[in-house]
Amino acid sequence: MLATTAQMKELDRIAIEERGIPSLELMEQAAHAVAQEVVNLVGPVQNRTGPVGTTSFLFMTRTGEEPTQEEQGEIEELQSIVESKNTDPTARIAAFCGPGNNGGDGIAAARLLLEAGYRVRAFLIGDRAKMTPDARAMEEKLKAAGGELEPLDLEDLRTSTWLSTCDCFVDALFGVGLKRPLAGEFLAVVKWLNARRTPVVACDLPSGVEGDTGEILGDAVQASVTVTFTCAKPGLYLDAGAGRAGKVKEANIGIPPELVHQKIWRRPDGTDLMPDYMHSYLPKRPADGHKGDFGKIFVLAGSEGYTGAPVLAARGALRMGAGLVFLGVPREIYSIVAVKCDEAMPLPLPERYEEILEKARGCDVALIGPGLGRRPKTEKLVRALLEDLDIPVVLDADGINALCGHIDILDKRSSPTVLTPHTGEFARLTGCPLPVRDRLAAARAFAKEHHCTLVLKGRGTVTAEWSGKCWVCGTGNPGMAKGGSGDVLSGMIAALWGQKHLQGPHSSFSELAAWAVWFHGKAGDKCAKKLGEYAMLPSDLVETIPEVLRENTEQS
Repeated sequence: MLATTAQMKELDRIAIEERGIPSLELMEQAAHAVAQEVVNLVGPVQNRTGPVGTTSFLFMTRTGEEPTQEEQGEIEELQSIVESKNTDPTARIAAFCGPGNNGGDGIAAARLLLEAGYRVRAFLIGDRAKMTPDARAMEEKLKAAGGELEPLDLEDLRTSTWLSTCDCFVDALFGVGLKRPLAGEFLAVVKWLNARRTPVVACDLPSGVEGDTGEILGDAVQASVTVTFTCAKPGLYLDAGAGRAGKVKEANIGIPPELVHQKIWRRPDGTDLMPDYMHSYLPKRPADGHKGDFGKIFVLAGSEGYTGAPVLAARGALRMGAGLVFLGVPREIYSIVAVKCDEAMPLPLPERYEEILEKARGCDVALIGPGLGRRPKTEKLVRALLEDLDIPVVLDADGINALCGHIDILDKRSSPTVLTPHTGEFARLTGCPLPVRDRLAAARAFAKEHHCTLVLKGRGTVTAEWSGKCWVCGTGNPGMAKGGSGDVLSGMIAALWGQKHLQGPHSSFSELAAWAVWFHGKAGDKCAKKLGEYAMLPSDLVETIPEVLRENTEQS
């Protein structure tokens, strides 16, 4: 379950003020989790019996001139810092701490690592006068352990040289409270960190990532691992923020589970992160099932120049388990599409609207839109079907575009409807400006207003239902950003919506759509691993779906 920054602040407040849990105790637990991830990256002290390699040193002087006596002394001092790394294999760690409580987490983590035997330095970035009481308390503990919270001067050669020998950095500049772009010394430190190859462990959020939206506020730390406290934040999985988070680890810092359950898990408008154990959700197919039980899907798709989209959508539906797929395409492309289809059943669209409507009504789910084009006659057909069909409809691509200026048709539908826009299609439909800065809030508001399911595609695809409940997908990768991937997804959603054994009290149409998004992303991740993000194709997604489904159903 994901929690917004406001929800997390309220949880902390209740735990401290109403439950009497000392804030320093929560901070200590957070620091333990951060320190453990640093240890996981650099290895235990006792196992580091020798240097991984030899660290070299180069000092530039004025061309053609011998260094002065002062310069020579500085060279020798800097050289000794570097050479000590070759003789002392103990890992070196630097914690970059802001004046707030996130900085307090970093200070405490530095102390724990120092006590464990690592070579640790903690640096304060920002105004010391603005340090919170808890951060000051952790500084006193650091001093008692033999450490120091130092001011940071990256222009100082001794400091920068020591930092260049570090094995890991801790980012504790900002947590969930950041709402404005980074500036000044904070921005300078983030840019400096990102220019290094040293792994970074971020406290709660990579500094510069907006916790609710994933927006990058000026710049943001590129973390190797983010240790997020109590609940993960949406920004760790959405848009650019997902690319800065690295591996996300959730840490229990001592907030009572029943409090988290009451304030976060029980919320009817909560946000779920689709888990990695989807095999516990997708059941085995009934042994006595027949093709009618697994859904008859009517697909209205394709146009001249777009003959691949309907085929990819149909194949996505079939690979996801649909029993029968009828593929209605314009007559002018029928012969091309028919050659590409073996299992799906293509048909040239009849001239009479009533015949098209009758064919669609004979199915369990209609998928409308992939590659359909935007001719006025076609858009009129889409709107008529939406008004007249009383079966669930998956609306994709040009099916969504046909609704622009006619959103009232969606509002009148009584049967389930899912729209699967990318942000450009969503902006055209709603009139909202690009970029859509808060996709989670935008998707939730649209689904509630129009009583539908919305799958707002992008990094961390958001699935929202009319109740306000949302799902954020943690699978998928940039290799899927190719024409045709969305067609496969729309077919997969239609397939799950049509399978009768999946419909029941434990799953909604919206949740089934979220499942399809997860399986689609998982197939994409497997393709990227096998073929690479550059080379993978939407057709590879289709062929990888069986591998994902087999892996999951075998574990159920």
